Amino acid sequence: MSSAPEQADVRDGVPAAADGPSPGSPSAQAEASAPPGTATAPPAVRPGSPQPLGARFRVAADGTAGTNFALWARGAEAVEVCLFDADGTETRRPLGELTHEIWHGFVPGVRPGQRYGFRVHGRWDPWTGARWNPAKLLLDPYARAVDGEFTGPGGGGPLPPEVYGHVRDWPQQHVADTVRDDRDSAPFVPKSVVVHDDDDWSDDRRPKTPWADSVIYELHVRGFTMRHPGVPERLRGTYAGLGHPAAVGHLTRLGVTAVELLPVHQFAHEDHLLRRGLRNYWGYNSVGYFAPHGAYSASGTRGQQVGEFKRMVRALHAAGIEVILDVVYNHTAEAGELGPMFSLRGIDNRGYYRLQQDPRRYADYTGCGNTLQVVQPPVLRLITDSLRYWVTEMGVDGFRFDLASALARAMHDVDMLSPFLAVIAQDPVLRRVKLIAEPWDVGSGGYQVGAFPPLWTEWNDRYRDAVRDFWRGALPDVRDLGYRLSGSSDLYAWGGRRPQASVNFVTAHDGFTLRDLVSYERKHNEANGEGNRDGTDDNRSWNCGAEGPTDDPAVLALRRRQLRSLLTTLLLSTGVPMLVAGDELGRTQGGNNNAYCQDNETGWVDWSLLDDPGWRALTQLTSRLIALRHAHPVLRRGAFFSGRAQGPGGLRDLAWFTAEGREMTEADWYAPTATLGMYLSGRDLPQRDEQGRPLTDDSFLAVLHADPEPGRFVLPGGPWASGYELLVDTAREDQSRAPGTRHAAGSPFLLPARAAVLFRAVGHPVETRPDRPKTG
Repeated sequence: MSSAPEQADVRDGVPAAADGPSPGSPSAQAEASAPPGTATAPPAVRPGSPQPLGARFRVAADGTAGTNFALWARGAEAVEVCLFDADGTETRRPLGELTHEIWHGFVPGVRPGQRYGFRVHGRWDPWTGARWNPAKLLLDPYARAVDGEFTGPGGGGPLPPEVYGHVRDWPQQHVADTVRDDRDSAPFVPKSVVVHDDDDWSDDRRPKTPWADSVIYELHVRGFTMRHPGVPERLRGTYAGLGHPAAVGHLTRLGVTAVELLPVHQFAHEDHLLRRGLRNYWGYNSVGYFAPHGAYSASGTRGQQVGEFKRMVRALHAAGIEVILDVVYNHTAEAGELGPMFSLRGIDNRGYYRLQQDPRRYADYTGCGNTLQVVQPPVLRLITDSLRYWVTEMGVDGFRFDLASALARAMHDVDMLSPFLAVIAQDPVLRRVKLIAEPWDVGSGGYQVGAFPPLWTEWNDRYRDAVRDFWRGALPDVRDLGYRLSGSSDLYAWGGRRPQASVNFVTAHDGFTLRDLVSYERKHNEANGEGNRDGTDDNRSWNCGAEGPTDDPAVLALRRRQLRSLLTTLLLSTGVPMLVAGDELGRTQGGNNNAYCQDNETGWVDWSLLDDPGWRALTQLTSRLIALRHAHPVLRRGAFFSGRAQGPGGLRDLAWFTAEGREMTEADWYAPTATLGMYLSGRDLPQRDEQGRPLTDDSFLAVLHADPEPGRFVLPGGPWASGYELLVDTAREDQSRAPGTRHAAGSPFLLPARAAVLFRAVGHPVETRPDRPKTG
């Protein structure tokens, strides 16, 4: 066991300073204002208020400026707020008031920028779930900013043993977590920061893009900008970098309507990564639900990160782009019983976390060691207070909830009437923003795709799997594909939801990039240091004939064709499409399908790919498809297709065709095929314009041909159309030469191998009437 550090001289709970109070400390401020020759003492802690929770700077009725501290710590015996000067000198102040399990006090002289933490006193009895340890400095769960990171000395290496509540190096490992470690953690942990910001957002205009019109772009704040040549070097990897015109310009040229940011809550790096010289890159390891991650700030971490984040949001809003946060409320970075003590574990372990029947152990529905006890009202309040804060004070437009099924668990099972979902449904702020569920967790019964209630959209992994399998030739038939292309009514219609409940995606941050999906059949995660055991083996990928990098021009051409076909399929499907940053320009991770710890060129977007005409053409195709989607409401329907004729003599709103040009029968859906035609009628759309008039749009025919050989597709004749105008042909790298060619109805069209084509119907018997404005 390593030796304990030299202890400071502590009197009445306050470390003595050898040379008097440090400048800026509460005692120094009191001394400066006292008459000369008067003996001074630190200002007394006033009772303050139990509301709001956290640290709030204010001016008292008598004109005294200071900060009110409030902490929910049920069962604790005492709480101290610890104030830190610039040189690290600590001053402790007891919070002597206890109201409804909340410890609170007003400390005069504490101003914005002050670093602080809590020490919570209580019983150490892990056998009953009690793990209080006042030797450990704890982050405020409501801290608006955090200064510093959880790392080893000098910013690298493993976490020091002092940050663990138990003696980590106890020789008997099976009981190590039951032996309390009394070494002070303060020198080794980041500090909470008092933040005062009264920004009213009066100059901001939220885009408020309807779900049906949304195109989501998932990106990493750091990875998106680290290699961007148009972003100044000092701003790369930061909120300011993402808000820079060069970064915003790429998003607007693509036409996406929302960015979904990988976690920006303050997070910590896992010890096992630090020991291997790696760091947590994705950020799914939260320690602060109110604080923007400080390492993404170019302007500072004493509260400046808050303003920088807000300026980024404003810049994106000004460009018509919404901001959605990927949030991790299902677990924290404190892991299981052998994990560190950063915050909640030392405040009220039994209150914040789900414990097993043996309360020494943690219930783990997340695969990360612990699960928040959302059924506990103060924990539910922590989450909803955090969500409202990011909406009302930070300007964000929605959230994607990581492992949302863990939040929807009542006592044990997933329950769609759970407290969390019920509170969200009635909250006047949260029910108005975009809510996206990752509808699964790792516990029993956790897979809940299609089960979340109205207001919620979901990541639809069944869409991902069906589209991947079709284009690699692994679908036995096209029954499932038909549902996925048309909005997944089998999953969402029964609950009164609409096609926008389905967030369609082919790739996400977790897994292969789009380019790697067509370049690798096996994961190559050796750089993660886990013997290639991490990451899924169910990739549903196809390498087009060679594993990884190759000089074979035929393989390279086929891979790019597959990319174009996958992107075209995604952006023509009904539902909400989600792209991943860099997929539109051929980003690769070298076959790593779990790059959560690759904060380097592997995980960052490589903007030099745009120097390649082929990748530049892929970006242009993506932009063109998004523009086509925006221009035509038939491609972003607000209601499910009925499959029935619309009005007397009308066409069905959705029809399916075989390669012979005839409508599919029930038997055709069960037959093996690599070719599928989908006709989308623009007549009598369920959408209405601002005057309430029904819309009429063009009609389109999309043909997906995953066969390795060319084929013939007979273009449907009357009543569907008299001809067809070719708009997209993914066999072509340069799409500028494809549009405009006309083909007669009833004629065979030669389908290139493994290609998707899109036609606009010409001359079909749908006339725009005066009461039906035409779009597009």
